[in-house]
Amino acid sequence: MTPVIPSGSPGQGGLTNKDQVIEDEIHRLSSCEEVKMKSDVFGLLRAAGPNPEYADKLMLYGRLVGAWNIEATYFEKDGTKREVAGEWYFDWILGGMGVQDILFAAGTAPERRGTSLRCYDPALDSWHIAWMQPWGGEFVNLLGRWVGEDIVQDEIVCSGSRQVRWTFSNVTADSFVWRGEVSTDGGASWFLEQEMRGRRRV
Repeated sequence: MTPVIPSGSPGQGGLTNKDQVIEDEIHRLSSCEEVKMKSDVFGLLRAAGPNPEYADKLMLYGRLVGAWNIEATYFEKDGTKREVAGEWYFDWILGGMGVQDILFAAGTAPERRGTSLRCYDPALDSWHIAWMQPWGGEFVNLLGRWVGEDIVQDEIVCSGSRQVRWTFSNVTADSFVWRGEVSTDGGASWFLEQEMRGRRRV
């Protein structure tokens, strides 16, 4: 009878069973770490600060990076209004070429929150902005730029006759005012729908 040499035995120049088990475990752990790294979307997205090449331009929104408490007022055309408290968070993304936020009313479930992705375009010296709040069916594309002391964001893809303009004004190190206006006559007149007053969280 011809002796059978166990697979992986030193006689074949391979690994012992113990060595094979260790190698398999190392491979398994490496695979898990690779999967973990690939699935760490937010870690890959986040940036430590503005891209140095465009640092001055990027501070248009970079001034807002951090956490804010929000007091919002909604205005109706019949003259009534309502007050809502909320939270707004901003952070650097994509190698410091963009700023993303998440905005929500206090106590809002995650699926009802909204986010804006803002990226600087050196060719236009403006910011491309996409606001999304899927639960409410809100999807808005805007172009942001510095106008005087304000950040003016104009909708670039309008929904029918409705056009929006969102503006940050009175921006300081610890406060700002955001105003959401709408026009239904091609920009001839504007109605203030919402105002948010931000105060930086300590």
